[in-house]
Amino acid sequence: MRRALSALLDGLPPRQATGAVERLIANYRGATPTDAPILRDRADVAAYAAYRMPATFEAVRSALEAFAEAVPGWAPGSHVDVGGGTGAATWAVTATWDGVRPVTVLDWAEPALALGRELAAANPALAGAHWQRARIGAALTLGGTDLVTVSYVLNELADTDRAALVDAAAAAARSVVIVEAGTPAGYARVIEARDRLVRAGFRIAAPCPHSAACPIAPGADWCHFSARVSRSSLHRQVKGGSLPYEDEKFSYVAATRLPAAPAPARVVRRPQIRKGQVLLDLCEPDGRLGRTTVTKRHGDLYRSARDTAWGDPWPPADRPTDPPAQV
Repeated sequence: MRRALSALLDGLPPRQATGAVERLIANYRGATPTDAPILRDRADVAAYAAYRMPATFEAVRSALEAFAEAVPGWAPGSHVDVGGGTGAATWAVTATWDGVRPVTVLDWAEPALALGRELAAANPALAGAHWQRARIGAALTLGGTDLVTVSYVLNELADTDRAALVDAAAAAARSVVIVEAGTPAGYARVIEARDRLVRAGFRIAAPCPHSAACPIAPGADWCHFSARVSRSSLHRQVKGGSLPYEDEKFSYVAATRLPAAPAPARVVRRPQIRKGQVLLDLCEPDGRLGRTTVTKRHGDLYRSARDTAWGDPWPPADRPTDPPAQV
């Protein structure tokens, strides 16, 4: 995907690419009517895809990997990506599950679909993908499919359109994965969608280890995770940064009608490594938040804790044990 993206900027002056990205970021942070595509032409799409596709890909792939761990042995037989634009989520699906499947990408921006189709030529698993212009909102209808992905789309919709989209996905799919920005507002949109999916009969496969109400008090905090993204030269131009990477913060929910085995608990903050101990903040299967302290006396479990990352399940599958002390 990165090789295909780098070719997009050939012939596009760096100043033009940077200007397009800065304008598009400003537009995306504002109020955008769903019937007025932000991505107007190929230059817009090429610049924004080169800037945003890697981050979207890494966030969606992280969510899909957590989902795949909860439904081992299953792979989607078909996939619909709603509001998929240039198709970052379709690439993430092919990176998570081998094989070729029917894929449909729905988006309102024709230039984004055209460029997504062009990029997909570099991925054999997407050779037969169908790129279809569709208004994303209350009027959207979806055919039956195994998997629906909705990534960084809900923020662009009015409340009624968001609800209608989630309901349409629930009616059409066996599994639904929704990814939003890892901000308090993004988390609120994910929780709203999560609640609708649970009411529709879905069980939560990830990140939560339960399908009960989220234990985070509204406004007090928000659940989000982080995916590391290698920075392109365009990233460094736009952001003026020198580091070769950045961390994409995202919130997500993966829900399914399939039999699922969610994580026994989920690490919801960066682990705190101190002398002789590791502090893990967990979302637990009883629907509560808690902190577990793992010390050297826990032996192999302590070594596992030192290697555990934000967003990982706990304990590791190969280290089942009685829980360490709660604090």
